[in-house]
Amino acid sequence: MADAPDAAADRPRGQRMARAERRSQLLATALDLFATEGFHHVSMDDIAERAEVSKPVLYRHFPSKLDLYLAVVDQQGAGLLAALEHAVAPLAAGPLGRGEGRAVVAAVVAAYVTFVQVAGQASTLLFESDVTHDAQVRGRVEHASAVVTRRIADVLVGVTGHDRADADVLAAALVASAQGAATYWQRHGAGQDAHRVAELVTDLQWRGVAGLVRPDYPYEDA
Repeated sequence: MADAPDAAADRPRGQRMARAERRSQLLATALDLFATEGFHHVSMDDIAERAEVSKPVLYRHFPSKLDLYLAVVDQQGAGLLAALEHAVAPLAAGPLGRGEGRAVVAAVVAAYVTFVQVAGQASTLLFESDVTHDAQVRGRVEHASAVVTRRIADVLVGVTGHDRADADVLAAALVASAQGAATYWQRHGAGQDAHRVAELVTDLQWRGVAGLVRPDYPYEDA
């Protein structure tokens, strides 16, 4: 059954919009406002006005501003997580061959750089949310990076010989540096090539990781 359209009285210019389409429109509007103004400086009135809908329509889709914010965060995080999961997929396939470790590091870095390149200011919703004092928000905001950090830490335990606590710290440092460099580039790196940025960060990270690989690590030659 097709989604029921919003009531005609709630749409300007007599347009009829299916529920799923309306939800997408509201998410896009909220994304823009939250990214540029921050959660605390945007009201549901602001979002309804920008989307050209009545507040009842907005509340029909999202019961509160926090619900709407979390929906936006989840939407952005899903895209980043998909890219990061693809980047670390080789880690689940068994022992890495020579040269494959660097390729995984490069893919993770590239995922962050590409994300901020496409998302622009909206990337702050995942990396610099002004609502992270709320545990629920913080968990949703940090979900993508946390998943990848665990994947990397799993591998570092075997590759470096460090215990899990050490591997967690190392993995978090790798993810944080990729995210931080990508965010810095988005804000201050006008004119600098995205590929070059990813290459620089990958080189820095891989030199560090390579220095930690235990001498007896059983590489599989391709």
